[in-house]
Amino acid sequence: MQRIGFLVYPGFQIMSLAAASAFEFANLRLKQANYEIHFVSVSGGPVVSSLGTTIDTEAIGESRFDTLLIVGTVEIPAVEASVLDIIRDAPETTRRVAAICTGAFLLAQAGRLDGRRATTHWALANRLKQHYPAVTVEEDRIFIVDGNIWTSAGMSAGIDMALAMVERDLGNEVARQVAQRLVIYHRRTGGQSQFSALLELEPKSDRIQNALTYAKSHLRSALSVEELAAAANLSPRQFSRAFTAETGQSPAKAVEHLRVEAARLMMEQTQHPIEIIAREVGFSDRERMRRAFLRSFGQSPQAMRRHFGGQQANAVEGDVSRVA
Repeated sequence: MQRIGFLVYPGFQIMSLAAASAFEFANLRLKQANYEIHFVSVSGGPVVSSLGTTIDTEAIGESRFDTLLIVGTVEIPAVEASVLDIIRDAPETTRRVAAICTGAFLLAQAGRLDGRRATTHWALANRLKQHYPAVTVEEDRIFIVDGNIWTSAGMSAGIDMALAMVERDLGNEVARQVAQRLVIYHRRTGGQSQFSALLELEPKSDRIQNALTYAKSHLRSALSVEELAAAANLSPRQFSRAFTAETGQSPAKAVEHLRVEAARLMMEQTQHPIEIIAREVGFSDRERMRRAFLRSFGQSPQAMRRHFGGQQANAVEGDVSRVA
């Protein structure tokens, strides 16, 4: 049985604890207690969250855990030295140590992220970079694994990170079924961006939202203004005017953003040649996709693929070092 400890402290954000559900549903799927969940603090007893609710905890003492998850807070956390002492010592006695959202600041303060790659909530990533220059901060990652140290983005990304742990422990099929039980229809990989083109556009009406949803499902098609207008049940002229007013972008620019987002995800998750990816997401050729990537990301698809290849190699090395 694997012991999972959630390290909490005053002012913690209660959504961090949602990651425990991934381990709970893995137990239900296997019909046995593969994971044993503990909520721990320095002294034990009740700990008050940022919401004002209280959770009862065990004193961490000399407890050993297979996985220790450091919960996050709404802002950069401030904790007593005793909490940092626990975090500083944890990687020596724990198979993996993880930080959810702003919990990465505590790992960094304890010196456990020096020379490592890490992520945190996008809104605070620059402050993590500034305060801890020895840390390689990748602000647009959902979660990152570097050796036996895991870090995740915002609170909901802690669930993605926990699912990845379940997958490593119990296999892809168990993790997939757990994701289904949690009604997470798309289990995000660690390399996926924290940002979404659909979220950034934020259309105000259902008609424009319907057009965007249609576009994302039909990226291989030409997606002319006429086609999108039909999906919105508007005339082309009405559609173009309403789309720009609601999103601040032209339909063509928005479709390009959707295509580069889809292409980037395919590059992270598959080994398909760039020519095939360009075709699958609706670019007429790789050169058009290259120019779109430069506009959106400031680098070419080839450069981004080399970056992803390095990330995958680092993850494999981390796995091998733990086995060794």
